[in-house]
Amino acid sequence: MNELLAQLRATSPAEAIGAAIGLAYLLLAVRRNLLCWLCAFASTAIYLVLFVRINLYMQSVLQVFYLVMAVVGFIDWRRGRTEAGDVRIRTWTLSQHLAAAALVVVATAINGWLLSGTDAVAPYVDSFVTWGSIVTTWMVARRVIENWLYWIVVDGVAAWLYFSQGLLVTTLLFVIYLGIVVRGYLVWRRDLAVQRAEAVQHAAA
Repeated sequence: MNELLAQLRATSPAEAIGAAIGLAYLLLAVRRNLLCWLCAFASTAIYLVLFVRINLYMQSVLQVFYLVMAVVGFIDWRRGRTEAGDVRIRTWTLSQHLAAAALVVVATAINGWLLSGTDAVAPYVDSFVTWGSIVTTWMVARRVIENWLYWIVVDGVAAWLYFSQGLLVTTLLFVIYLGIVVRGYLVWRRDLAVQRAEAVQHAAA
């Protein structure tokens, strides 16, 4: 316990700030608030520097992707709204999910193998978190409801990875994320039911 407290005290201000902004991003995403993408951009910029410093190369690449997706997500959410002004929710077919899963598995295997000969930390786990996050973040930007189910797996593995590297505040953040993503799925599922009911009413009018 004393060792854990000592490590928490040693947490850099940058990691603490990045984690706090990252938490704000997810809470706003649950509410489908456009400001979530501004928080995502700021948090990502901080983590990009942190991951480069500790040789988590694929996580560093992931942060660059996040920066781009923060812009893409903001634009897509702003355009994809219902008549009431809410961000419109989508769903994927089974074939789309199978394709996404295959992409993550193949990309993880290739990336992990390429990194295994370098000084990269946990190359296969790092690669899985990276490619899983890439696919899932694309789903968030495109307003696909199943993104929350994907995040349960990705965030769980990411929490272990960050804990193994001594990023305790970030680990705690991802453990909290696990609870929030469950809440996010339930909220979006409820909102999707309302969205569909409104579409039926509009079509019948």
